[in-house]
Amino acid sequence: MAGVRTIGVVGLVLAATVTAGCSSGNGSGSSTGSGSGSPSGDSAAPAATESNPPGDIPDNQAFVTYRPSGGGFTVKVPEGWARTVKGGTAVFTDKLNRVQISTATTSTAPGVASVNAEVVPQLRGQVPKFGDPRISRVTRHSGPAVLLTYRGDSAADPVTGKVVRDAFERYAFYRQGHEVDLTLSGPVNADNVDPWRIVSDSFTWK
Repeated sequence: MAGVRTIGVVGLVLAATVTAGCSSGNGSGSSTGSGSGSPSGDSAAPAATESNPPGDIPDNQAFVTYRPSGGGFTVKVPEGWARTVKGGTAVFTDKLNRVQISTATTSTAPGVASVNAEVVPQLRGQVPKFGDPRISRVTRHSGPAVLLTYRGDSAADPVTGKVVRDAFERYAFYRQGHEVDLTLSGPVNADNVDPWRIVSDSFTWK
């Protein structure tokens, strides 16, 4: 997105930097042991990406309103999820699912062309096995947004050594020089359409 940002798009979701607390089995690493008969010093092959782990958000999941310290907007997030805040980015995680909210200041509103030219290449270099990017203009209760959907691998889980194939929805909301990027992610086969709709529709400028 053209214009000067105080917090860049790099604050977007980076599946490769998800912390171990993001899930119990939300990633994979290489095995530490050697297989029977393997030469000394050889490393085992990394585990294959899992595309069908559990990840559905419960139907009775409650939501609470998140208000950043600087104000400007509110958005509903799942109640009880772990929260971390660093600079202009807030992350909410539970098991294999994640909500990330990043803010930026920019003189130009995001568009399909700018997201394709700037955001997609950044994510391609940051998200393991980034793929299937699709960009469109959508409307939510707060107004128009640019939606980028894509897929990518999670970080390696340090305990189980598993890698999960995740689906991402990234909404870019813009008003009067302020951009908020809302990224929702979870396993590709998880049925989280309704929860993610609740979150994206709840975004409101203040």
